[in-house]
Amino acid sequence: MNNTLQYPGRDECLAIMKRHGMLPNIIDHSVQVMNVSLAIIGSLRAGVSIDRNLVVSAALLHDITKTKSIQTGELRHDLTGGTLLRSMGYPRIAEIIESHVVFAGFDRDGALEEREIIYYSDKRVMHDRIVSIDERVHDLVERYGTNEKIKKMILDNREFLARIEEKIRSFMTCDIETALANAGLVRP
Repeated sequence: MNNTLQYPGRDECLAIMKRHGMLPNIIDHSVQVMNVSLAIIGSLRAGVSIDRNLVVSAALLHDITKTKSIQTGELRHDLTGGTLLRSMGYPRIAEIIESHVVFAGFDRDGALEEREIIYYSDKRVMHDRIVSIDERVHDLVERYGTNEKIKKMILDNREFLARIEEKIRSFMTCDIETALANAGLVRP
């Protein structure tokens, strides 16, 4: 099956992003999430089934309604983004977008999923820079930890990020830092 017909390509994603008024810094972040995702995919063992075109589209569009959420004060740009992409006829992208903030249904022993790669890659990109999980968690606490409950939720998520990183790594031919360095995204 030709997956390029199922999902918008890069240029179309960029047009959608502009049409929905995404701020340039959020576009830059999304492009970097795509780059991290592609570095991971490029280092997967032979036979691991991941839809590359789906990952590219979902990475670019994962924050499609974040600009609007900043302007309106809505809290769940993941859900509004999913609703938007579903209305555009892209239900698989919508599912990934809806999972990039709150991840449900993690199966440590299951097949590697596109939404796991996007979720993880998003947490490795702060603004447009690739950072460690610890640096990103600290940033999230600083920016969004408006009360103790939210701070605790973000900090507890650090443990989940380690589990998802371990799962992704188990499908790779090298560690994630090496994959990023080999892709020219970070210095070795």
